[in-house]
This record gives sequence, structure tokens and C-alpha cells, in this order.
Amino acid sequence: MENVHLALEEDDLYSGYNDYNPTFDSEELENDLGFQQAVRTSHGRRPPMTAKFPGTAIGARPIASSFGSRVPMTSSMGRPMTGAVQDGAARPMTAVRAAGYTSSLTRGSTFDPLGQSKGPAPPLEAKNDDTPEEKIKILEKKVNDLIEESCMAQSVGALQLALEKAKEAGRKERMLMRQREQSGNADHINLDLTYSVLLNLANQYANNEMFPEALNSYQVIVKNKMFSNAGRMKVNMANIYFKQKNYPKAIKFYRMALDQISNAHKEMRIKIMQNIGVVFVRMGQYSDAITSFEHIMSESPNIKTGFNLILCYYAIGDRERMKKAFQKLISVPLGIDEEDKYIPSNDDTNANMVIEAIKNDKLHQMERDLKVLAEKYIMTAAKLIAPAIETSFATGFDWCVDMVKSSQYVELANDLEINKAITYLRQRDFNQVEAVETLKTFEKKDSRVKSAAATNLSFLYFLEKDYDQADRYSDLAMNADRYNPAALINKGNTVFSKQDYEKAAEFYKEALRNDSSCTEALYNLGLTYKKLNRLEEALDCFLKLHAILRNSAQVMFQLAHLYELLEDPQQAIEWLMQVISVTPTDPQALAKLGELHDGEGDKSQAFQYYYESFRYFPSNIDVIEWLGAYYIETQFCEKAIQYFERATLIQPTQVKWQLMVASCYRRSGNYQKALETYKDIHRKFPENVECLRFLVRLCTDMGLNEVQEYATKLKKVEKMKEIKEQRVKSGREGSARGRREGREGSAGSADSSHSSNSTKGERLSAKMRSLPASNEPYEASSQKELDASYVDPLGPQMERPKTGAKKRMEDDDFADEELGDDLLPE
Repeated sequence: MENVHLALEEDDLYSGYNDYNPTFDSEELENDLGFQQAVRTSHGRRPPMTAKFPGTAIGARPIASSFGSRVPMTSSMGRPMTGAVQDGAARPMTAVRAAGYTSSLTRGSTFDPLGQSKGPAPPLEAKNDDTPEEKIKILEKKVNDLIEESCMAQSVGALQLALEKAKEAGRKERMLMRQREQSGNADHINLDLTYSVLLNLANQYANNEMFPEALNSYQVIVKNKMFSNAGRMKVNMANIYFKQKNYPKAIKFYRMALDQISNAHKEMRIKIMQNIGVVFVRMGQYSDAITSFEHIMSESPNIKTGFNLILCYYAIGDRERMKKAFQKLISVPLGIDEEDKYIPSNDDTNANMVIEAIKNDKLHQMERDLKVLAEKYIMTAAKLIAPAIETSFATGFDWCVDMVKSSQYVELANDLEINKAITYLRQRDFNQVEAVETLKTFEKKDSRVKSAAATNLSFLYFLEKDYDQADRYSDLAMNADRYNPAALINKGNTVFSKQDYEKAAEFYKEALRNDSSCTEALYNLGLTYKKLNRLEEALDCFLKLHAILRNSAQVMFQLAHLYELLEDPQQAIEWLMQVISVTPTDPQALAKLGELHDGEGDKSQAFQYYYESFRYFPSNIDVIEWLGAYYIETQFCEKAIQYFERATLIQPTQVKWQLMVASCYRRSGNYQKALETYKDIHRKFPENVECLRFLVRLCTDMGLNEVQEYATKLKKVEKMKEIKEQRVKSGREGSARGRREGREGSAGSADSSHSSNSTKGERLSAKMRSLPASNEPYEASSQKELDASYVDPLGPQMERPKTGAKKRMEDDDFADEELGDDLLPE
């Protein structure tokens, strides 16, 4: 810094340019002695002495310098040398000012050609945003930002927000137009910006299904001749008319768009023609649709158009053209690489790394999806036309298989053969020679085909309850492909049916290891754990399954039942409420909710759910029994009569329902009707002691003469019952003495069986009370349990909900593996 010298404030790089030099003043020449002497003599013609005595030809007359002051100059003989300093000031050298010299340079000054010693440059002047040009630029930027925000909102699914942004962009764009007109720049309108605003607004209207507004916006673009390629918008207008099912107008606009698009845009024209063909199909004009599809297949064939062409030929029943169209379909080039390209070689490490990187990239995934789609269309087309192109289904299918074998889809031939066999199996056409031969060829195929065929056979035999055949074919499928989850599930099902639950669980877990998203295996595993009384593990399985199948009523019902077994009724009620939200008319779920609320002591809620269950399924004897007992308990015996009468219709051989009807008449005070009912019961069940006891009591109370008759019958029946009991007792004692040692074990098991039957009877009759004993009045009788010998003929209560009046299922029912989608595409 010591070598840096700051310039003085009065120093100015541009000083001295406006000073007047008197040398060139012609008016003062008369007073210039040197000039006059040079003119009179030859003094002025002598050669200059600038090399030796540099200076000026003027004498001592003062001359203005770059400093603005006048300094005396010597004559030409005594001039100072160039660069000499007089009075501390240097001679002005304006010609080399750019090299860094100044007019006020003094001895000892620092060389500063760039003027860095003057400090930083003054700040730039602030931009003035108030000018019309700047306002227009800011407004244009806002419009572009709104269009971009609208498109981004649409990409994330926020369609309403996208529409609001598009509308705001339109308002801003109109403000921009008015501002241009006010500033006189109407000729510099940004047409691209206007086009973008209108197009985005129309698209957002269409996305929000506001079709009239969208059509108006597109119409504004189409009618403006200043917009280039506006005719393409007619395609969008035609799409809207198609969504509105206005097919004639859609055809009109598609054709108008086709006329305005040049032949250079071949792909666009092909897509428009494909849309025209689809509209004709919707209108039922298959001949016109065929014309469009045939043109596309001749110009630029693709899988979808080929499939649509086959459908049109099938609709009009043209067999030969169906065959030709199928051949065109299987010959359409997909334009994808062979799978061998992605098989790494053992030699080149770098190439293997590249292959590993591109094996699962988006491009390869797109190629796989395209191939899967093509195979699906070919399989569907073959199954569709097979019965139509030949006299029999088998002949037509064989023709399709032969065509596929000679095409690029050779691997589909095996799947077509499997579909042929499955079709026969579905029709239960086991005697057909073709079906038998096809099934026999499965063992000669590769492991994948063999496993798929055996899996389907195992499933079908399992549905027919032929568990031995199902087990044999499941073993065959597993041997062909151990990693086939469907085969493992079917094997587990056959083991489950033999009650070997531990082994079944192992097969289900192995299926889950091979395919973690296999819902059938997870469901069956949960049922197996429940059979093994491993309730926590079963609960974990069904909770995982619920995360996958959010709206499955069966899964939620199983969760509710598990929480009930775990003695958590509140959780069970919550899950059953979710079941009701999915299947509101399921009578079994409603009945279960009533049972849980009854167990919690909430009789009113229990009655509501039991009554709803009775409305949807009025044949559930448990629900009928609870409703009748509820009305008796609440002293509404008249209302209970209809439920017990319905129970009598369902189980006419059960005397207890008819006795309950008679007791309801008795409680309600209708003694005559009660007497008639008891007489009717006595005619049907003459040996029923309870009926005779009540007949005796009623006749006594009413003073009827029949009392002696019924009393005599009652004594005979009681005596016969006593004799019968004694005979049974003596026979049991003699048998017990003769085989006491050998039958201890069986006696124990018999006790266990009797206990289980009693428990079941107690559960069924938990809400009912027995009739009074003969030695006490009916009205004052204490409530006792009904006869526990009643056995429900409908079997145990189902564990899995089904809507309507479907057949009930036990909790050991499990989901069977369905036929694979790869074999039977939709």
C-alpha cells in the first residue's frame, strides 16, 4: 500500500480539453514578435531544432497549458527539452493520456493507468418499474408462472386447483392485453402466450368434466386464424363429444381434424383413424370400423388395432377374415429387444455391469409390459374365435395353437393348450378324447406348464371334495415347480382337510416366502393358527391381511371373532361395525353384534341388531329364540307369539316351540286359545308330560269336565316313563358291572361327549326359560333353562360372513387358490 498514491480531488482525467490555445489565434499575430521576424527574414525557414532544443517557436509570450494557466515560453533557440520540468510542472502530453499520464502529473507520482486509486464506481441507477414496458414484462412473467402452477397441480391430481390457476392466468392475460393497448404496443401481442393460456384453460375444464366450457375454450382457439395448427384442437373436441356419447359429432370432428393434418404427421393421423374406428364400434357400424382398422393395419399395424379388427369380424361372423386378422395380429412387430440381451456373459465385467444396470430400468419395464399386453390380446382373441372359426371348439383351438407355434409367440402355445383343457374341465366334459389327450401331454411339457396344469387340476378336484386326487396333483405341481405358491396353497388345503394343521401351516408359510403378497396363503395361515388356538399369531396374520385387503368383510369378521375369543368384546364390536359398513345386509354379522351387545348388558342395542338380522334372514332359529325371549322378558307376550310360531314352522318336530306359543297365550290371559293350543300339542305329542300337566291345570282352573281324562293320561305317561327309566338304569348297571374294567376309557369319553352336547344346548338356550313344574302355578313359576337336548340341525354358527341367505360356512372354511391369471386372462 505504500506505493499507492491517491489522486487529489481536483485532479480530473478530462481537464484541459476546453482550454483555448492562443497559438492558433490569428488576431494576435500582429503582436507576436517571433512571428513577425520569421515573416520578414529567413529565420522561420531554418530547420527546426526540436531534437536538440525541443519546444515551441513562440518566444516568451505566455501560452495556455493543460493546467489552464499561462506559462512563459522561450524562443526556438532556448526551448526546454521535452519532458523537462518547469516550476515543478510537467509539459502537457494529451496524446498519451490513455497510457496513464495526467495533466497535473508531478514528480514522484504513482503510475495508475486503470484509475484504481479513485475507489469503487458509483452504484448503478435503480431500475424504474413504473415504465409501461417493465409492467408488461412483469405481467407476462406472472401469466407464465400461473400456467406452470396449473400444469403442476394437474400432474399431482389437484384438478380443482389446476382449474383455478388456469382461470387466474386467463384474467392476467386479459389485463396484459389491455395494458398493451393503453401503452400503444398493441402490434406486439404475444400470440404464443395467449395460445398457451387458452389451451391450458380448455384442458383443465375437460379434466374437471366441465365439457361445455371446455368446448367453448377450444372453439376460441379454432376460430382464431392467427394461431397455427389450431386444427389439432378438433381432436380434443371430438374426444369430449365421445365422452358425452355424442358419437356422430365425434366422428365429424375427428374427420375435420384428419383433413387439417398433413401426411407428414403419419402417427397422428393413424391415432385419429383408430379413434374413428372405435367410435364406429360404439355405434354398431362394424363395416365402417373395419374399413378404418384395415387401413391402419396396412399402414402401421399395432396390437390394439389388430385385436379390435378381430372383434369386428367376430361381430359380423366372418370366419375367413377372422383367421386372416388373427394371423396379422400374431405377426405385428413389437419392436423390442430379445431377452437374451439381458443375460450377462462371464467374460466382460464392464458389459455385465451395464446389463445389470439396464435389466430393470424403465425402458426394459416398458418392453415387458408391451409384451404382456400383446400376449393377453392374443390369448383372448384365440379363446374368442376358437369356437367360431371351425365346426367344433377343439378344432378351432388347434388351429390357433398351430398358428401361434409358427409365430414369434411360441411360448404361448402351451398356455393355449392348458386353456383348452381348462375349458373342458369347466364344462365337466371329462369324456372328451381331446381333453384327455391334452391333460396327458402335461407331463411331457416343461416344468412351468406342468406345474400350472397340475395346480388347476388340484384345485378342481378339491372343489369336488376328491381330496386324494387333489393331493396327488398338488404334489405333481410342487415337484414341477417348488416355488409355485398356488401349488403350495393347494397342498396345504388338502393337509388342512385331514386336520393336520401344523403341516398345513408349514405349506402356507412356504407359499408366503415365495410370494409375500399371496393373500390366500395369509388367510389360510390365520385360520390354521386359530384351529391350533394360537390366537395372537392368527390375529397378526389377519391384521396384515387387512392392510392389503382393506374392504374384505371376511377378514374383518375373522378379526372380530378373534377379539371375541381373546375376551375383548369392545374391539370385536368395532370390527363388526366395519363389517356392517361394507355389507350392511349381512344377517350373521348383525346377529353377532346383537350377541355381543347382549353380553355387555345393552339390551336395547342387542334388540336392534337382532331385529335387523331377522328382517334380512327370518329363518335363523337363534335370532328367533332371542327375540321371543326378549318380548317375554319385557312382558310383551303377544309379540313373542309370532316368533315362536315361525320357529314352529322351521322345526315342526320340536315340541318346545309349540309349548312356548301356548305359554304366551296363557301369560297374555287368553286361556281359551292356550287350551286349544295345548290340546293340539297333545294330539301331535301324546306322550309329552309337560303338555298333559298344563292341560290338567287349565281344565281345573276353568272347571272343565275333561280334567279327569287328562289326569288319567298324565298318570299313565308318568308311570310308563318311570318304568322306562328303571329299565335303562338296570341295563346300564349290569353292563357297567360286566365291563367296568374294559370300558373306563370309553366311559370317560362318553362323559366328555355328553358334556359338550350339554354345553351346546346351554349356549343355544341361554336366553330362554323353561316351563314351570307341575306342582306350582304357571304365572309364579321360576325361570329355568329349556331342555338342553335340543340340537340345531343347521350346524355350528358360521365364522365368515356372507350376504343374503347364502349357505352358512364354518370357521375352518378357507380361501382356495383360484385359477392363475396367466392361464385365464380376463
